[in-house]
Amino acid sequence: MKLIRSTAIISFFTMMSRVLGLVRDTLMANYLGASVVNDALITATKLPNLFRRMFAEGAFNAAFIPLYAKRIENDDKDKGEQEAAQFAGEAIAALFFLVALIVIGFQITMPWALNLIGGGLDKELAQFEGGRSVYDLAVVYARITMPYLLLMSLAALISGMLNTHNRFAIAAFVPVLYNVVSISILVLTTRGDLPLEKLGFYMSIGMTVSGFLQLGMLFYGIKRSGIRLPLYRPKLTPGVKRLWILGVPGMISAGITHINIMVSHAISTLKEGAPSWLYYSDRLYQLPLGIIGIAMGVALLPALARRLRSGDESGAMSSMNRAIEITAYLTIPATVALAIMPQFLIGGLFERGMFGPNDTKQTSMALQMFAFGLPAFVLLKVLTPAFFARENTRTPMIFAAISALINLVFGATMFFTLGFFGLALATTIAGWTNVVLLARVLFQKGHLRFDKRLRLRLPRIFAAAVIMGVVTWFLSRWAHPMLNGFIPNDYFWLGVVCGLGLLTYVIFSFVFRAFSTADFRYAFRRKSSE
Repeated sequence: MKLIRSTAIISFFTMMSRVLGLVRDTLMANYLGASVVNDALITATKLPNLFRRMFAEGAFNAAFIPLYAKRIENDDKDKGEQEAAQFAGEAIAALFFLVALIVIGFQITMPWALNLIGGGLDKELAQFEGGRSVYDLAVVYARITMPYLLLMSLAALISGMLNTHNRFAIAAFVPVLYNVVSISILVLTTRGDLPLEKLGFYMSIGMTVSGFLQLGMLFYGIKRSGIRLPLYRPKLTPGVKRLWILGVPGMISAGITHINIMVSHAISTLKEGAPSWLYYSDRLYQLPLGIIGIAMGVALLPALARRLRSGDESGAMSSMNRAIEITAYLTIPATVALAIMPQFLIGGLFERGMFGPNDTKQTSMALQMFAFGLPAFVLLKVLTPAFFARENTRTPMIFAAISALINLVFGATMFFTLGFFGLALATTIAGWTNVVLLARVLFQKGHLRFDKRLRLRLPRIFAAAVIMGVVTWFLSRWAHPMLNGFIPNDYFWLGVVCGLGLLTYVIFSFVFRAFSTADFRYAFRRKSSE
């Protein structure tokens, strides 16, 4: 299936980015730990990252790709390419104008706007050079990183163009550059006795610099691919108007996971260290989410849009079933692993330097709560394209609003009753609520039905994952005492446990016929039907 092949390309580069992201986070844990400086830095980067993810994974995957694909699918190929290029040029002009205004607005109002997500940071105690408090430091960092929003919003549109033309590699690769820049800064600036606030300053600059590098590579990608992107002045054309009508609700609904995380972060700033603990746990479960869920969503939306434009409803249904099957096969074992050995994973990855045993314990509790929601977060990336490809962004937006309200109420309640990890549990509850609502509508409208193959394979996948979980639990308990804070040693034991767990899962998935070698041969053959 071409869907699996496209997902594999995206997943490969996403995995590269996420592995480098883990290296970056390991270095950050070593040098910044769960300090107030790290709380300030994480808070500062949350704001541009929220809007980046909403634009990149929402507005333009939700609205731009179907509208762009519709023009390309014109019976007259030359006319279709010309109309698509004109629409893309008009869209990027309108996007640049709107997002530039947002960035300027935040730059002016940052001392007050940051209260939205960092209201709990200390505003009174002057702990740093120039009499700055932790909140003041976060404002400085946020102003430096805010242009990243504009750069990544433009990058999202160009990535959507490349994906629609089945050119996934460059768009999937460019996030690697952010991690390369960040790692370089951490390695090169921490050799001396550098104050932590200075390191946070350099990391903020690196984020924006990486945005320029990513956008530059994407422009190179469309030029090399021969895809036209004319430049126009901002103008509210019929195409742009339709884009925003579809895009605004799509932006909100596709960004719901990140909105929920932002709500959790805003509440977590009331407790020192909690933003850092949530950040590190979030980064770990985001690894499979990015490799599986986001990659599948990016590959699935153009495939669904093209099939629906050609009237191939049965093909669209088949694509949905295979997407659920693939994500289940890859997500369920990751969920089991994160849920049963969070302390082993967090300890092996981060516990050294300024990241102590208590940080490991606190982060592990949050990771376990997030783990139970991982299948829901991944399914959201599979179910929402079924609405977006039909130019229905309103329904997911309504369910996103319900989910966000649940997250806010449960998060605030459980934060003060259970502790900070209640925020992660609230995010999980909100994610599953959203999935149930979306799936219910798709089933009612006949846009999703589980075929025989999926119904047979899901129980087999669960059975293989349970056996893997039992084996991995015993292995992690045996290997945990071997961890000593020395990176090569810790990574070795992490690799042993995770590798044996993966091998167990693969063996039993073939024993139970949850997947077969024929599936992979069919997926990656040169001529494929999907």
